[in-house]
Amino acid sequence: MIKKLITRRKLLKTGAAATTILAAPSIFIPAYAASKTVNVWTYANFLPDDFKEEFERDTGIKIRERLVDDQGKQFNLLVAEANSPTADIVTIAGHRFRQFIDSELVSPLDVDRLKNWDKVNTVYSEADWTLVNGQKWGVPILAGAEVLAYNSDIVSAEEARSWDVIFSDKYAGQNAYIMQDFMSIVMLYLGYDGNMIGYDQAKAAEAVNAAKAFLIENKPKVRKYYDSGAEFQQMMINQDISLGMAWSGPVSKLIMDGFPAAMTIPKEGSYGFVYNYNVTKNGPNSDNAYILLDALLARPEIGANMTKASGFISTFVGSADHLTDIERAAGSFTQEELDALQFFRADNNELKYSLLDPAVEEVKAA
Repeated sequence: MIKKLITRRKLLKTGAAATTILAAPSIFIPAYAASKTVNVWTYANFLPDDFKEEFERDTGIKIRERLVDDQGKQFNLLVAEANSPTADIVTIAGHRFRQFIDSELVSPLDVDRLKNWDKVNTVYSEADWTLVNGQKWGVPILAGAEVLAYNSDIVSAEEARSWDVIFSDKYAGQNAYIMQDFMSIVMLYLGYDGNMIGYDQAKAAEAVNAAKAFLIENKPKVRKYYDSGAEFQQMMINQDISLGMAWSGPVSKLIMDGFPAAMTIPKEGSYGFVYNYNVTKNGPNSDNAYILLDALLARPEIGANMTKASGFISTFVGSADHLTDIERAAGSFTQEELDALQFFRADNNELKYSLLDPAVEEVKAA
């Protein structure tokens, strides 16, 4: 097989094809609002430029966007503003909800105010992590997942339908994974809950010890325990590995740059996280916040454009229909794959990581 030549510089640059935003016809209905602004704290490229222009034109509401790059920093900014936040909408990962809710920084989501709520795939909108204290707290917008990534010139799609392939003799020495992240997947693979919801000390120890023993047994088959997405990309490009566990983002970049990479959520399942738009408590323009959220959900192509701009997976029903074949391969999953996806929850993290962190070191040292 001829090795495809893709330089690191080419791989890591942002291609125009990955960030192009498609124009869409106006459908927003202007709505009266006492204030004509809405303040959104979010990550770069989470609000496509064409959506912002269309929304402002059709509603007369100006979007004031403040870019954030860290959940902890965003939390600290909200705490500093106490009961008078300047933000109307903030961006929170689902497994971080509890911290913001317990500090009374966000409000429960009033789903009745969102006529387009059904446009969110139920895999996300009805997942267990969306409910805290019996209420929903955010609008799922974009997701990332731990995937089985593989060189499609070497590994078949059928082989990649199970995590078995990573532990097979056929691909011994040709795989890699992030040990800390992969431990949760291995627990799931072995029949345990990687989030340890409801687990006591004994059950949690049983799950971690089973995963630790399994990974030590299969240690001769792994090429490398890696740390960064860029490292995984380079190993794939150099054909040092043929497959492995990776986060969807770095694999998407490989696909968009023309490398024969593919990714899947195997039948045994995997874990992911979801970014949400949350309405702040006592925000200055909460009515406008709901107008913006409903407009964002109005059309699946908006979700597709969010995927193109951000590189994350849209949570909107039908968004993949508005992607090209290569964009679909890089930024979406089938419904069957999504049905196998579980989501990180922080309910039992203190117990989980008190056992998992030393277990990871034991596997590495074995």
